[in-house]
Amino acid sequence: MRKALIPLMLVVFAFNSPSSSAESRPLEKKSIVGQIETINVQDLELEYKARVDTGANTSSINAYDIRVLGDKSDDMRENLGNMVEFKTKNEKGETTTHKAKIVKVSKIRNAQGVERRYAVKMDLSWNGEHKQVTVNLRNRSKLEFKLLLGRNWLMGDYLVDVEKSDEDD
Repeated sequence: MRKALIPLMLVVFAFNSPSSSAESRPLEKKSIVGQIETINVQDLELEYKARVDTGANTSSINAYDIRVLGDKSDDMRENLGNMVEFKTKNEKGETTTHKAKIVKVSKIRNAQGVERRYAVKMDLSWNGEHKQVTVNLRNRSKLEFKLLLGRNWLMGDYLVDVEKSDEDD
């Protein structure tokens, strides 16, 4: 019984998957990315070495000194729609301050437990291809990669080849 359910679940997932939507490129037109890619964050005018993570739903960028502007609430969900200001630094040590509208408050489960994060829209560019995605704000200063590309960036446009290096572009 269990063996019969697995193929059925894959078919159901394929037809209900957002990647099968009208916005998705045909397979032969999808770009191939590696595990690590150089991404230009247009809104910040900074380049990041990014880690592609198919296990992460939402992309994440190094952000610190995060401050909600205007009327703010202790309940992060009530700040949805407000502006947020944050600082960011890429792996080269280049820094900038940015303001953006909070478009989402995510509940993230990880090894440290559960945390809430603000998310903003950002224009991420790879090899001249632009994609506007939701990016959550998290202090990634102690992590090797200051930008993590999740499935929301990959979906519909990119396939991952773990053997491809950034220099192959």
